Amino acid sequence: MRKVIYTNKAPEAVGPYSQAIESKNTLYISGQIPVDPKTGKIVEGGIKEQTRQVLKNTGEILKEAGYSYNNVVKSTCLLSDMDNFKDMNEAYAEFYKNDPPARAAYGVVKLPLGVMVEIETIAIKP
Repeated sequence: MRKVIYTNKAPEAVGPYSQAIESKNTLYISGQIPVDPKTGKIVEGGIKEQTRQVLKNTGEILKEAGYSYNNVVKSTCLLSDMDNFKDMNEAYAEFYKNDPPARAAYGVVKLPLGVMVEIETIAIKP
């Protein structure tokens, strides 16, 4: 079974994809970028502010599907500049204080809308 997850508390998809898909007890969240869903604009500030907004958006999708940050098992972080890795880590750690999920981080040439960070997430329910 496949269920599309949508919340207006996270940004609309900027292409032909869903915010998230749940299959059985697994939630696959599409890459989130630092768009404030209230304004539709990229948040002001640097990598820490952008990372926080990405993870707030992720949290709203998790909540809509009945999950929490504690259910996250894997994150993939895409950075437009690996020099931002340390500061991204500091903001990321605010959301995953205990037993953080497995994670990969990659430096990429460019991200949608010129943002500094995009994070995709996988969560499971026990």
